[in-house]
Amino acid sequence: MPTRRYVRHSFTVLAVTAVLSGTLAGVADATPPGIPSATTAKSELATLTVKADGSQTGYSRDKFPHWIDQGGSCNTREVVLKRDGTNVVTDSACAATSGKWFSPYDGATWTAASDVDIDHVVPLADAWRTGASSWTTAQRQAYANDLSDPQLIAVTDNVNQEKGDKSPDQWKPPLVGYWCTYAKMWVAVKYKFKLTINSAEKTALTDMLNRC
Repeated sequence: MPTRRYVRHSFTVLAVTAVLSGTLAGVADATPPGIPSATTAKSELATLTVKADGSQTGYSRDKFPHWIDQGGSCNTREVVLKRDGTNVVTDSACAATSGKWFSPYDGATWTAASDVDIDHVVPLADAWRTGASSWTTAQRQAYANDLSDPQLIAVTDNVNQEKGDKSPDQWKPPLVGYWCTYAKMWVAVKYKFKLTINSAEKTALTDMLNRC
C-alpha cells in the first residue's frame, strides 16, 4: 500500500464547511450519472441476491479491457477526467494538460491529472467474485467502461489505491458525509449488472443508506 502523500504542489485541503457540503467555488464535484435516490437504492438493495463471494481464482484486470477508445482520440479515463473536472484543457491526443478535480471521497482538490485515478466504484475484482467471472469478455469490457451509470468517478489516486478491491464493509470513503452517495452508487451498479452481495456488505450498505 502506498504512503499517503500529504504535501504536493497541487493539493488543497478544503475548509470544513466545504467538505461537509461537498462543494467549492469554481471546482466541480465529481458526480457520475445515474445516481438513484435513497428510496430507490434501498428498494434495489432489497432485491439483490445475498450470498458468499465466489473465488478470486482466474481473476485478472486484463479480463476487463478498460480505458477503451471512446472517440475523438479519447479513452474512457480521459472522458471521465473531462466530465468530472473543471476548466479541463486537453491536447490533440485528449490528454488533460490542466484543470481542477475535486475528489468527493476525501475532500481534496488537484490540479494535475496525474494525481487523479478513475475509480471503479464496484471494483473489477469484486465484480469477478460476485458474478462477472461467468461473463463474456465483451460484457466485462462494457462494465469496465460504463459511462452511463455511477460506476466511474475521478478521485485522489492514493485514496483509490487504499480502497483496492474492498467492499463497503471493509472500506468506506474517508468523508463520512459522502457515505450515503457512495452507497447509492454501489447499489445502483450491483443492481444494473445483477451482481451479488454478501451479508456483511448488505449490512454496511443498509447503515450507509440510513444516513441519507
